[in-house]
Amino acid sequence: MHIPFTKLHGNGNDFILIDETAGTVIPDEMKPGFAALYCDRRFGIGGDGVLFLLPSESADVRMRLFQQDESEAEMCGNGIRCLAKYAHDAGYVQETCTVETMAGTMPVSMGYDEEGEFWAEIEMVDPAYERSAIPAIGEGEYKEQIGPFTVYAANTGVPHAVIFVDDVSAIDVAAAAPQVRRHPSFAKGANVNFVEVTGEASIRIRTFERGVEGETESCGTGATASAAIAHRLGLVGAEVAVETNGGPLVITCGERTLMRGPAETVFSGVIEG
Repeated sequence: MHIPFTKLHGNGNDFILIDETAGTVIPDEMKPGFAALYCDRRFGIGGDGVLFLLPSESADVRMRLFQQDESEAEMCGNGIRCLAKYAHDAGYVQETCTVETMAGTMPVSMGYDEEGEFWAEIEMVDPAYERSAIPAIGEGEYKEQIGPFTVYAANTGVPHAVIFVDDVSAIDVAAAAPQVRRHPSFAKGANVNFVEVTGEASIRIRTFERGVEGETESCGTGATASAAIAHRLGLVGAEVAVETNGGPLVITCGERTLMRGPAETVFSGVIEG
């Protein structure tokens, strides 16, 4: 076994990337187990998921993402930025490209700034608020009282629950999130975001991710859902600075929903055995 890989992160949301542009490296039936093994931070490489970069018949590149619980995620905003950085650095794409995901095809603009830092801006799928699109049981837009929390929800490629709190640092995410993440109203479960509005154009969030089954340093689709719902409720304007534990993102709400943020390569290596 000789498997090259690259480790990347977007605001601390970290991924192992396997390049399959030249052909299959990990057979499809082995991808879930591969993610479970190598995402482990003690016995593997460590990561929130494994990104597979593949050729696409309809876009410039294709992304698949498997998580440590062996599930395949529909898409991931931070993951797309990491995949775009790898594809850009490898010469597969230039300053713009399209990325095929299970949630649709995402246009991406990217490059390096004057300080040599990589950034990417993704045109996200339009947030869906109807329960049928999240998916959630019932009709109309989602708003439920779950335990002590008033919960809103949207699908920004994956389902996200959004809870507004006075102080996100005071929330025990590990204890509070699971009752929402697995609430029977969510047909496929949901990621859970605790959101503090910190200004007219800023929020701070903490996210418990489905599939990871724990809090992650950052979540691009969660930042998008949180900003979109906050804007929809009139709590912030159309351009929202989002502070995550791992760093900043900028979400623009409007005719197009945009997410802008960094991505970094951590190291590359080879799995041998």
